[in-house]
Amino acid sequence: MVMFCIVTGGAGFIGSHTVDTLVARGDEVAVIDNLSAGSIDNIAAHLKSGKARLVQADLLEDGWQSVFEGADRVYHIAADPDVRGSAQAPGAQVRNNIVATQRVLDAMRVHGVPEIVFTSTSTVYGEAATIPTPEDYTPMLPISVYGASKLACEALISAYCYSFDMTAWIFRFANIVGERSGHGVITDFIRKLQANPAELEILGDGRQTKSYLDVRACVAGFEYAVAHSRETVNTFNIGSEDWIDVVSIADIIAAEMGLSDVKYRFTGGARGWVGDVPRMQLSVGKMKGLGWTPDIGSEESVRKTVRAILQG
Repeated sequence: MVMFCIVTGGAGFIGSHTVDTLVARGDEVAVIDNLSAGSIDNIAAHLKSGKARLVQADLLEDGWQSVFEGADRVYHIAADPDVRGSAQAPGAQVRNNIVATQRVLDAMRVHGVPEIVFTSTSTVYGEAATIPTPEDYTPMLPISVYGASKLACEALISAYCYSFDMTAWIFRFANIVGERSGHGVITDFIRKLQANPAELEILGDGRQTKSYLDVRACVAGFEYAVAHSRETVNTFNIGSEDWIDVVSIADIIAAEMGLSDVKYRFTGGARGWVGDVPRMQLSVGKMKGLGWTPDIGSEESVRKTVRAILQG
C-alpha cells in the first residue's frame, strides 16, 4: 500500500536517508525543511524525478500545516542537534525541539494524521548507571538541554497519542554517522586535520567511549520496528552492540587520511564539553526481540563514514 508520508527535516542527514528509503518503497513523500542545516542536494534526485516534493518552511512559523491534509504518517526528524551549543543558547533548543514538536503534533491533530515516527536520543538517559542502557532505565536525568528537550518531546508525543488517538514510534539513537553527516566528532576531526595535519585537538581526555551506528542501518532498524510493533507509544533504542573511544576514532581518521605522525593535544577532563556523556552504549535487546539486529559495529560505522566524507 502506497502511503503519503511527511518528513520534517527531510533534507538533512538522517532525514534525507529516510526519504531515500520511503521513495524506494514507493511512498508519496513531502519534505518540510527550512534548509538551515539540510541541503537540497541531499534530495535533489527525488525532487527531479517527482517522487518527493519540498516545502521550504520553518516549523516555528505558519504556512506548512496544510501539507498534513491526507497524510498517513509523519517522520518528525527536524531538530537542533547541537549538544554543545545547547549549553550556550538553550532557548534555541527549546524552540526548535520542544515548541516545533508541539506544532507538528497539533497539525497532526487538526488534520487527522494518525502516526508519527520520532527521532530521539540516548542523551535522554543522562549518565546512566546501567550500561548497556535499556529503554526502561530510570531515573531519566538528562545532563544537557538537548537531552532534556528530546525527553520533553517524548512526553508531548505520548500525551497527544493518548489524547487524540494517534500511534507513535520513538527511537532513542546512539551516535548515528554516515554519508551526508555534517556535524559530530568525525566531521570535527577531519576539518581540524585538513587545516593542520600535524596536530589534532581532542576535547576532554580522549577516553570518552560511545556506540556508533551507520545511518543506513539506523533507518533500516526503525523502519523494521514500525512494521513489527503496534502499541499506542512504541519506544526503542537503536545503536550498535559495541563502542569505541575518541582516541581510536582519531587513529582511524588519521590513517584514512594517510597521516602517520599526528600529535594529539587533549583539553583534559572526562567530558569534552558541558553536557557530554563520557560513556554510552544502548541496549538493543528490545529491538532484537522484534527480530532486528544491527549488521554493523561502531568501528566499521566510523571507518565507513570517514571514507564517505573524504571521498565527498
